Amino acid sequence: MDAVLDQPVLVLNRLWQAVNVIAARRAFAILARGHAQVVYNTEDDFRTFGLLDWIDFSAQQPPREARELVRTPTRAIRLPRVILLSVFDRLPRKELKLTRNNVFERDKNTCQYCARVFPRDELNLDHVIPRDFGGRTTWENIVCSCIKCNSRKANRLPHQAGMRLIRKPTRPKWRPVISLVLGHQPHKEWKDFLDLAYWNIELEA
Repeated sequence: MDAVLDQPVLVLNRLWQAVNVIAARRAFAILARGHAQVVYNTEDDFRTFGLLDWIDFSAQQPPREARELVRTPTRAIRLPRVILLSVFDRLPRKELKLTRNNVFERDKNTCQYCARVFPRDELNLDHVIPRDFGGRTTWENIVCSCIKCNSRKANRLPHQAGMRLIRKPTRPKWRPVISLVLGHQPHKEWKDFLDLAYWNIELEA
C-alpha cells in the first residue's frame, strides 16, 4: 500500500489552477478533513466528489488496474489523481531552482553554440563568462553545451573562441506548472490543468 500512497496527486486551488503535487497519502488526509474534493475527468466534463462520495463511486466503478486502488480492511478506494482545494485561491510565490535538469529544460536539450539537440548525457553546462573571469553561476550565465563545443570554448569568452550563442540565456518566469512537471511524470488526468507548452516558447534573444 505504501507504494500506492506515495503516488503523486495534482492539487488545484479553488480557481482550478494547478498549485502543487503531493503524495496520495497527504491528499487523502486533506480529503478526510473536508478541505478538498476529488476531481474526476469524464469524457466531456469534470465531476467533483467529497471523500464519502468518492468511496461510493470507487465501489460502483472500480479502476481496471490494481495500482489505481488503495485497499483498506473493508473497502477499496480509487486513487485520486487531481484534488480541488475548497478555500485556497492564491498561487504560491517561488523561484525556479537553477539545476542541471532545469537548464536542460529551458534550453530544450540544445547546445547553445552549435544549435544541435543531444541526449542529456551528452550535454554539459557552460559558464558563458568563465568563473575565472568573474562569471557567476546564474540563469543568465549558464547554458547547455555539447561536449565538443564545451571543449572548444574551454576557459574563454565565446568571442575569444570564435563562437556565438544562439540565444541569450535568461531566467525563466516561474509558473506553478513548471515546478510541478519537473520531477514528475504527468498523468493523463493532469493534462487539462498543466500548460506543458510553456517550455516550447522561445526565449528572448
